[in-house]
Amino acid sequence: MQLHFTLHFPIQNLHESTFAGSPITPPAKRVRRSSRKKKEDGEHRENGRQSTVEKLQVYAYILHLCVSHPKSAFSVSDLLPAVQELHGNLILFESDSILLSEIANLCEEWWKGDLLGKETLISQSLPVILSRSLTLKKKVDVHRVYTLREASCCLTLRMRLTKELCAMIKSQIPFGRKSMLEAYGEIVFRAWKAVEGECKYEIENGFLQGLLEGAIYASSATLAASIRRILGGFVNNRTTEGVEKLIFCLAEPIIFRSLQVANSNVRQNALHLLLDLFPLEDPDATKEAKDTLLEKQFFLLDKLLMDESPDVRAVAVEGSCRTLHLFWEVIPSPIITKIITRIFDDMAHDACTEVRLSTVNGVIYLLGNPQSHEVLKVLLPRLGNLIMDSTTAVRAAVCDLLLLLNDIRNFHFHKVVSIDVLVSTLANDQPLVARKITKLLIPSYFPSKVTEEEACKRMITLIKRSPIAGARFCEFAGLEGASLRSLMKLFKVLSDLIMSSVKLDEELVEGLLVAASHLCTNLAKDASFQAALREELSAKKLKTLFTVASTSRAQSSICNIISTMSLDAVGDLFEDCMGLINRFSGLSDNIERQAEVRSAHKMILSCGWFDDMVEVLVGCLQKAAYGCHAKLGIELGKQNVGSAMRRTKSSIKVSSKSKHCNGQRPSNIDKSRFSEDYASAIGVSWHIKDLLLHENTRKAMLGSRHLESAYSALKVISEASVLYCLQYDYMNTWPVSAYTTLTLHMSLHNIKTDVSRDFTQASVSDLTLDHLLRCANNVFRANNNNKSDSLPSESLNTTNTKRAPGYSTDTGECQTGSSLTKQTRISNSVKMLTAVLKFLVDATALNLVTCSQDRCLNFAIENVNFIITNLREHSIAQLQITEEDLKDMFVCLKSSFTYSSKLLHIMLKACEDSSCQAGAYSLVNELFNLIVSVEEFLGYGYAARLVTVIQPWVPDMILALGSNCLGKQTPEKGVCSDSSENAAFRLPSWFYILARVEFCEQRDTNADDDTEKDQHAKDFSAFKRLVETMSMLLKSNNKILDAVGAIFLTGSLNALQSKKFEVVLGLLHFVCVKLVKPEDTEWKELKLMLASIEEIYSKVQPEAEELGNNENDRQKLYSAKALLEPVWLSYIYDESRHSMEEE
Repeated sequence: MQLHFTLHFPIQNLHESTFAGSPITPPAKRVRRSSRKKKEDGEHRENGRQSTVEKLQVYAYILHLCVSHPKSAFSVSDLLPAVQELHGNLILFESDSILLSEIANLCEEWWKGDLLGKETLISQSLPVILSRSLTLKKKVDVHRVYTLREASCCLTLRMRLTKELCAMIKSQIPFGRKSMLEAYGEIVFRAWKAVEGECKYEIENGFLQGLLEGAIYASSATLAASIRRILGGFVNNRTTEGVEKLIFCLAEPIIFRSLQVANSNVRQNALHLLLDLFPLEDPDATKEAKDTLLEKQFFLLDKLLMDESPDVRAVAVEGSCRTLHLFWEVIPSPIITKIITRIFDDMAHDACTEVRLSTVNGVIYLLGNPQSHEVLKVLLPRLGNLIMDSTTAVRAAVCDLLLLLNDIRNFHFHKVVSIDVLVSTLANDQPLVARKITKLLIPSYFPSKVTEEEACKRMITLIKRSPIAGARFCEFAGLEGASLRSLMKLFKVLSDLIMSSVKLDEELVEGLLVAASHLCTNLAKDASFQAALREELSAKKLKTLFTVASTSRAQSSICNIISTMSLDAVGDLFEDCMGLINRFSGLSDNIERQAEVRSAHKMILSCGWFDDMVEVLVGCLQKAAYGCHAKLGIELGKQNVGSAMRRTKSSIKVSSKSKHCNGQRPSNIDKSRFSEDYASAIGVSWHIKDLLLHENTRKAMLGSRHLESAYSALKVISEASVLYCLQYDYMNTWPVSAYTTLTLHMSLHNIKTDVSRDFTQASVSDLTLDHLLRCANNVFRANNNNKSDSLPSESLNTTNTKRAPGYSTDTGECQTGSSLTKQTRISNSVKMLTAVLKFLVDATALNLVTCSQDRCLNFAIENVNFIITNLREHSIAQLQITEEDLKDMFVCLKSSFTYSSKLLHIMLKACEDSSCQAGAYSLVNELFNLIVSVEEFLGYGYAARLVTVIQPWVPDMILALGSNCLGKQTPEKGVCSDSSENAAFRLPSWFYILARVEFCEQRDTNADDDTEKDQHAKDFSAFKRLVETMSMLLKSNNKILDAVGAIFLTGSLNALQSKKFEVVLGLLHFVCVKLVKPEDTEWKELKLMLASIEEIYSKVQPEAEELGNNENDRQKLYSAKALLEPVWLSYIYDESRHSMEEE
């Protein structure tokens, strides 16, 4: 008995850890955790589980020793409860094969010993032993099953035990693995054969009938599949006498009806079951009846091929192919023709990807029956166009089909898909598809059965036919079985061809070099070929290859070869490599070129030229920084003054007088030259950010002697980018992004600049954040001052040397809006401010800044308000925004919202003072205002997507909304009782929208005629969905509900005092109908809300009496009073009366 109790607690702990994440009862509120916290929790839970399992292994082994003791020294009745505890929880131990085996052995020993209660230890242990024999297929396991063959007859002992064991098997269905469920099916089948009378009836009409219905009406496809695995014990033995009749009698009454119901999930489950049971027939029926039933099944299959549900169609097409594969010889030809024509003509062109994929997979399965080959040989070319399908999975499946055809005699894959199409697909498709095509073409273009010289000739033929396709073939040839020796030979042939005097066109040279690069990558993995590769790649040869390579992709291939082999003697290739890096134009948006440049980065790093490359890049930044100083009046830092002047002196002639004129731009600075320099700075910014992404280059970058110069130049360019984003369309976020990324890495590695060393308490992140916030504040102020007429004169640096953005020193006029369309201005500014916000949030989350929390929150508030203002002032109709521009703008809005919400989350965790809580409250209101503005000006579609994105942040938004009230414990008076606080309360604009929606909803509910209903109630659908989510979460915590509800009631009182009676009614309807209904018992705990309701209720009646003849407004107030009255009577008036009576 003591051992039983000892076992109980580890098993209980294991059960809790196993099902801790069960989705059966979802939490009311999503708990947000960092990925590191999740990882730590997971490791802790796994360690605890492993410890528990090890203890249970020891207990099971001790029990086994006790049972098998030669002198039977231990009482069986004392051991039985402990053994039953282990047996009853076998489902928990499936993941641990050792413990599972120990317990199964214990139960087996108990059965063999014919000990007390042996029949209670079979229901779960026997399937484990049977599953083991089916999985491992060892003789010893098969023998164990044979010795326990009588155990399955325990179902025959008595009716009650039969019911209990059947119920136990049903309970295991949702959790059991495939082999375990199949073992259960085999056990039930054997028991069915052995029993008679009531027990047999119970199995047939109780257990099996219930399983059939469950397989059809299961709530999920996974559960239905699990049920069918148990039924497989009978389906797989349908040749046994009586089984076919049993299946027919149980399934026929429900399966055909279920195939035609309205619910698509039921149709799908029923179809799966029909395909498992096919052909469903009555063995005792006449031939005519059987044929009629068979025709009915084919009719339904054909009908389901055209079902409205794509999931049903996908199952139907694969199931039809499976049926044809199994029964081709006996199915009438007209039926075969009808089904297969439907599949090739209709299903192959279905709009649903899953259906097209199932079509190809079904045909692959059908090819397994040789009888189908003659027909398929004619029809397969109709599937050829699927090699160009829009979905990668379908194209890959077609490649699998072609590979199968290549192995079947008398089939030719090129008659299904032409070689030209295959070569084109190889050149342009995803790696998964390209690799399969390579495998398909290897016997043709690089066969192993010919000499290496002949194979290389064929390969060169392919490269000449399509250089890109040939290069990709070389990328995957080694992975698909080509010998490394032959690939080495091919590498030499390709390099010799490039070096030859034969005139080759540019595209062919590029293809040859890319192919050589791929071959080098594959060969370098084998140490035995590295010496031969080094011998082949001399410095002279590499120089010649660079000379021949005229495209950036060809040059990047040579860089890949050098970095892959880590070659030392590469000669003077630095300038050649920098020629690839110095092409800055359009780099930040060109993914293909970015990959080429990364190969140059790797080469330069491997050759030890990294600092030289950084010097060149920083020189370009300093040139652009000086242009910002000269053209825009941005103050240069110490690091930029001398170097920038030296670099620009040769290209820009500037008089000594104009160099020191306090920000006056030299008159001969060319506008186009500055835009070119700025464009180069954008490209360099991409370089710097990309170098910081990868560990090796990041370490080199942070150790570079030019690091501080890069930081200083980026600071100047970023300042210009933020301040002048409203004036110049070429201003870009990349310099700001590089500036902030570099700052974060410098702070994480405790690297300081000259300026930060002067401030012992200020980190690089502090200085950068302070700088960017001041820039952003100037943009906000300019936006508020009639759209950038001029900027405030606040200095960003020690000396105020800048001109006001938009001011042209050439003309003396403001250029605001002249060179920019309105939508570009909005998009530029939002992107720039989002970049600043991202840095603020990242630095705060990493604890890298000591900036005031209020200042951070104020910036986020100003940023959201800036977006809302521009959205409202420039509607879509005015701007005529294209769909592409709208998508870009929405991405910015989504990022701004996400980062603002993350900042809100950080601040709620960190701050407790009232000013911070007020900032959080203001920010969350602006976020709600933003949602409403997006739906109003960009439409429901974008608002719905935004609401989906912000769902994880809703709990934080709720906490921020109630942050002002959560700390108040004033049961005698509500939040809105203080007149001074209430006077200062500013009703957020989204409160008006919420009130309007609620008011229209209430009016529409009371309207008799549908035509009287206000269409406005149907607006803001996405916003209403968000409010519904918020309401649902609020109901899970009364304390937060009380705080947030009090905020809405404060807004209602404020609206009452402002004579906005529609808002009063709308907000009260939301509180008293959506948040807490009058009959809900939670009211007694909502002290703040009750106190607020008491005050509002006392003022509604007098306000209504003062309205005079305004019947419409009076009716609104009476409706508001009607909403409050049940709560007032139940929880305020009654309590006050009881208190008076007690006194």
